[in-house]
Formats: sequence, C-alpha cells, structure tokens
Amino acid sequence: MASQTLSTGLEKLQQTVQGAPESAKLHDIARHTKDAHDPTFQLTTEYGVKQSNTDDWLKVATDDRIGPQLLEDHMAREKINHFDHERIPERVVHARGAGAFGTFKLHKSLEQYTSAKTLTDTSRTTPVFVRFSTVLGSRGSADTVRDVRGFAIKHYTPEGNWDVIPVFFIQDAIKFPDVIHAGKPEPHNEVPQAQSAHNNFWDFQYLHTEATHMFMWTQSDRAIPRSYRMMQGFGVNTFTLINDKQERFFVKFHWTPHLGVHSLVWDEALKLAGQNPDFHRVDLWEAIKSGAYPKWDFGVQVVPESEQDNFEFDILDATKVWPEDLVPVQYVGELELNRNPDEYFPQTEQVAFCTGHLVPGIGFSDDPLLQGRNFSYQDTQLSRLGINFQELPINRPVCPVMSNNRDGQLRHTITKGTVNYWPNRYGAAPPAKPEESFIDYPQKVIGMKARLRSKKFSEHFNQAQLFYNSLSEPEKQHVASALSFELDHCEDPIVYERMSQRLADVDLSLAQQVAELVGASIPDKQGRPNHGKKAKGLSQTEFPGKTPTIETRRVAIIIADGYDQNAYHGIVAALKACQALPFTIAPRRTPIYPAGESKENSKGVTPDHHLEGMRSTMFDSVFVPGGAASVQTLRKNGRALHWVREAFAHLKAIGAVGEAVDFVRDACQLPGSLTASASSPLRRCSQHPLRRLSTLRRELSTINYIPNDTTNANDLFDLLPPDLSRSWLIFTSFSLHYYIDTNTISKFQFHHYDTTAKSLF
Repeated sequence: MASQTLSTGLEKLQQTVQGAPESAKLHDIARHTKDAHDPTFQLTTEYGVKQSNTDDWLKVATDDRIGPQLLEDHMAREKINHFDHERIPERVVHARGAGAFGTFKLHKSLEQYTSAKTLTDTSRTTPVFVRFSTVLGSRGSADTVRDVRGFAIKHYTPEGNWDVIPVFFIQDAIKFPDVIHAGKPEPHNEVPQAQSAHNNFWDFQYLHTEATHMFMWTQSDRAIPRSYRMMQGFGVNTFTLINDKQERFFVKFHWTPHLGVHSLVWDEALKLAGQNPDFHRVDLWEAIKSGAYPKWDFGVQVVPESEQDNFEFDILDATKVWPEDLVPVQYVGELELNRNPDEYFPQTEQVAFCTGHLVPGIGFSDDPLLQGRNFSYQDTQLSRLGINFQELPINRPVCPVMSNNRDGQLRHTITKGTVNYWPNRYGAAPPAKPEESFIDYPQKVIGMKARLRSKKFSEHFNQAQLFYNSLSEPEKQHVASALSFELDHCEDPIVYERMSQRLADVDLSLAQQVAELVGASIPDKQGRPNHGKKAKGLSQTEFPGKTPTIETRRVAIIIADGYDQNAYHGIVAALKACQALPFTIAPRRTPIYPAGESKENSKGVTPDHHLEGMRSTMFDSVFVPGGAASVQTLRKNGRALHWVREAFAHLKAIGAVGEAVDFVRDACQLPGSLTASASSPLRRCSQHPLRRLSTLRRELSTINYIPNDTTNANDLFDLLPPDLSRSWLIFTSFSLHYYIDTNTISKFQFHHYDTTAKSLF
C-alpha cells in the first residue's frame, strides 16, 4: 500500500514536471486517427486493396495509347464517387467556424448551487472542444465581417457530454427562422453574403423592437473582434443549477479572455475580409501551435429561484443581460485551448452542439428561446449528420454509453445480446439509480394553453439604453459609424427612415448623427426618456486583460538596404523577450543588407514578407529602424508610405528611430513628434532592450505619459492593451504616434496636437 501511494505521488510529480497527460477524449479520438506520413502506409482503396496507379483511368488503348476509358475501373469510380459526395449540408447558421481542443479546470466549487461534478470537483480536469464562428455567412465567407460570434463548448465529462452554446435578437424560438431569413442574403439575388447591411435585416429590426438591444451589440466593436482569443463568451440562455438538496438556481455562464477584449477598427475589418479571409482562424491556429495557449476565466451569475421576480426585466428573456451591478459574476474556473484539430472536417465541421446536452445537476429553465433551441439544434444535426451523429469520434462521450436505440444510417456501434428493450426477461441494461441519473426538477406548473409572452417581455428599450450609456465616447462613435454604414446600404427609404426614428428610442444624439449621414429625416425629440443608467461589464474598456501584455501581438518591422542593424536587432530581441511576434517586411523577399554591408561581405536579413505581399492590417504595430539609405528607399516606395499611413489611420502604435522619425512623421502628415531626451529614463531604457517589462515599469513610474483620465486611456487603446503602447515607449522611446479622432482624445500629458489629425480613411 505504501509503495502504491509512493508510486502515485511520483506519477503526479512527473505529470507536474512534464505537463498534464493527454485527456481521455484525445485518447479516444486517437483510436480513430491515422497519420498520412506513417512510412508503413501505402495507398489503398477504401476497402483496403493496395493501388499502384491512381493517376490513369483504365482504358482500351491502341499502340499509340489512344482509346476509350472503361467504366469497369472500380478504383477510378470509387475515387470519383467519393469526391462527388464529400460535401454535407452546411450549418444553417454558424457555418463559418474554427475549433480547438482544450481543458476546463474548476478552481472554486459551486456545490452550494449544483450537484454537477464538473462544477463541484476542483480536482477534475475536463476535456473540451470549442468552436468559434460567425452566424450569417456561409462556410466560405470571411472571418472579419460584422456579425454575432458563436462560442460553443462541448465538455466531455464522466457523466456525459455537456454543451454550452452562446444576448439574442428574439425572445421566442418560433421567430428564429424569421430573424435568420432576414439576416441571410436576400432571396431574389442571394446578396449580400455574410453581412447585415441590407434592407431585409433592418426591416426586421425595426418591426421587432425586442431586437433593439441585440443590434446595439452587433453595431458595437464587439462584432468585429481582433481575435477569437480576445473575445468574451456568453451562454445566451438561462439554465438552472440543482443542488443535492433539490434547491434550484437560475444561472448564466461567462468566459472572459486573459488577453482582454479587443477589436479591429471597421476599415481594418473590411480590408482584412479581402486580404486575409481566414484571419481569425489562422490567428487561433498559430497561437496554439506556438504554445501561446489562449485562456478564459469561467464565471457564473446565479439567482435563487425565490428571487426570480425581483427584477424589472424577466431573467428568462434571452434578449436581456443580467447587469453585473445587480448579479455579480463569480469567477470559479478556467478554460484553456491547447491543441489544434488533426483534420478540419471530421472534427471542427462534424462537431455537433445541442443545448439539450446536459449533465446531472444542470437543468433547463422556462426560457422560451431555450425550449425551441432544444428542438432545433438536435433537428439540424439529424439533417446534417444523421441519427447516429453522436457516434462520430468528435461527438462521442468519454463515459460508457448504453441504450436500446438501434440501427439508423451510419450506425457504428455493434451491440451484442438478444434483447433491445426494457424491461426484459434478463434484466439486461437496467435503468440507473436516481442518485446517479439526470433528474428533471419537480417544477410545479399550472396555467392555460395560449400563445402568450411574459408581461415583462414587452419592455424592449431599457437595456438597449443601458448598453449604449455604458459605452465610452469612442465606442459610442463607433456604434454611430457602424449604423451609418449599415443603413447606407439599404436602398429602400422606408427602411432607413424607420430605423433612424427607432434609434431615437435609444438615444437622440445617436439617431441624429445616423439620420444626417444616411439621408433620413432627422429626429427632433427623444422617442422615450433615456433613464441614464450605466452598468458594469458592458464597455470593452473594462477588459484590458488579466495582465496587459504584448504577448502574441504581431509587429511589422519595415526595412530596406542600408537599415540600422543595431536598431533592427535591438527591437527584434526586445519583442521576442516579451513573446511578441516580430515580422520583417521589405521591398523584396531576398536578403536585405544593413548600412555599410553588401552581399559580398554579409548574409543580410531575409524578410518574412515583401511590402506587396502583406498589408499593415495584418499586424498590430509597425516599427521602422533608421538608416539613411533604407529610409531614402522607403520614401520612394508608395507601398511603404501606405503601410505607415494605413497603420496610423487604424490607431496602431508606430515606432521609429533615427532617420525614420521624419519618414513616419511625413507619411502620417503629423504636425510634430515626441522625442525622448538623452537624459530621460526612456532613452536609458532603449539602451537595454532585453530588460524585462516588470523592471522597466518601475523605472517609468514617474513619467507623465499616461492620459489624465484612465478611462479615456483605455478608450484610445481599444485595439491594443495599454502596456503595448508603454512597451513602445520602452523599446523605441524616440517617437510614438497615434491617430487622434476628434471624438476620442485630443490632449495628452506628453503630447498635444494643436489641430487634431483627421481620419485618413
């Protein structure tokens, strides 16, 4: 016994040193995984016959090798037949997606609320598969469109699979087909793809006031995230938790990213949709591949059943949030994604999420949208994958499965025995004990059959106002700009006239800004009084990151022949030390030589990309080293000028040293620049690029480079965590430029523009 205990202890120590062992789910999937690079494999048919030629169809040939092909070539037919049937019906919504494996770890037990082991056992690590997605676009659409994002999680627990699927446009599931039909391409010409900027969508929004709160979210920066890794997740519906005492609590689930919540700017998102349609899925894949595993804190909002009616809104209304001021989020666990799929189709495409997949201790509420989704999600999986979709490796539970369901298309499981029903004469496969089973909460229901909604469901504007009021001024301006863009693409005056009036029910100034731009009648009075309330947790500026960092941020370093190699190598080393990702960009992708060197006496630096092969939109920041010859070449290169100017217009940090300072200033048409004096701590920091950020933060603590208003600082840095900007001060320290919008911030302690720069795009 003692040796067994010692062995177990050593195993745990070994796991700690070597990392956690692979999850039960990954072991399960490995049984059905083949490696195409295995040297023992040779090409075979689908039924195992080896093939020596898969390039030429069997034919009757003359001496000159001309003749008809034969249909008897069963190998060729198999290849063509399989190709003709490779596609399955895509998801009606959320067709465009990317996924990853990971783990869920509970840090604080919720046993006072639930008996669900995955939410009470802090020693357990639960394997998960997460799929991120857009909603409206088809499978081949772009990642960076303005859209709601899906954040679906499948937990493979020993008690069975638990799926959580991510406010919504409608209150009742019967309207689900209508809202999706309205948002999808219009039926007469199948236009536009993956966009809500069209007549039908905004006609629906006006005619369904319950959608007002949700469309405010979609017109905010949350609908154009910088990365899936920088996006919050929410369980749309209200579920219930049931504890061992059979007490019931209502719950909403939250996931908040460690990297903070950050977005693109709209012009950037538009361009990325064409320049790199796979921007988000590539970002997720590369982060996991490099070991920069994305993490989210898992939290819950819990309301006792006895307090269900204590709110001015109905907590079962899926178009509402529970304000954190009223129901705080309790963070109790962590989600980490740490492995990419081995093959997209059998894993990410065939994964099937259903709101009805729950484990004991978690239950349904009377949320009317949830009730309909329980039917719809199961039904759509049957259409896409067949009745036995749960037997696909990605969907199969890790716990034992036994039921009397049999047969059906693509049945994989072979069940031995002479009976397939219960009760039976052998007592085979009996029902489980109640204490081990999923038990439906004994909720008392008395009423009449009617098509009705809760009285509180009729209030549709308070939370739309709450959301808008809670945004920072730049975020509000972004909402106005987004609405103006969307309604500008509506040709029907009925649509944009109505919507301009509807916006007055949220905020008069917002409605007036939008109406003036889209050509609608400008409202002259507030549609309904704005209550002026704000709530915690709605503005992105509240989520700069658990520890603000430049880790995994992409930094473009632009050079040409004659560059300053000290500045170049210094910034590369500094960025790598902070786990940022430096990329060298140049006029060509052949060796670039520093000042004083040439191909005769130097290997130079081979760029990662050339200027025409990439754009500034694919990077978070731009740095230009000095070097007279390099800068002179860049000045004559229109694409280099465009790189810097575009990055500036997208509010990105731009660093420059030496001769490059004037180049950046001229490219951005700036009235001046910030330059560190030789005696300043900034200058001293630049001489030690490898020193850790923690040390440098202490050295910089006395420097007035942060705006007076911390909230406004976060407003400006909605693209980048504040520490990224500080890092630029640390590592370049000679020049820092920002695009300053008239609706953002115009005055800093360290810099003041007498005439505010205008947007370049």
